[in-house]
Amino acid sequence: MASKFLILAVALAVARAGLVQHATSALFTVPPHPVVTAQAIVPVLQTRVEPFDLHPRYSYAYAVNDQQTGDFKSQHESRDGNVVHGRYSVADPDGSLRTVDYSAGPHTGFNAVVHRTVGAHPIAPTPTVIPVHVAAGH
Repeated sequence: MASKFLILAVALAVARAGLVQHATSALFTVPPHPVVTAQAIVPVLQTRVEPFDLHPRYSYAYAVNDQQTGDFKSQHESRDGNVVHGRYSVADPDGSLRTVDYSAGPHTGFNAVVHRTVGAHPIAPTPTVIPVHVAAGH
């Protein structure tokens, strides 16, 4: 690397002395009109065609009945084209059961009817906390 700097320094010294003026000026000059070419960068986008169902149909259901935690809930829903019908229910902390019947469609919009059944489920047990006293010095 040091030898490259030495060669460059010698070339500049010789050019400055006027011995090889024409050769060094050709090495260190920029042409009057630089040629610049520009190319358009076109991003390539890959598209993937997903299947589209014009008349979707599905049906599902689930339920949770946990006596220990008091978690009681369920839902079922079905769809046929643009019309959806369903029902879900959940046990409230006071032991009542809240049930919602719903439907949605292009002509009727979304409709929901809420029912409440008092005392449908036992109230979830609350955990008992027992304080622990630690004697001083232990």
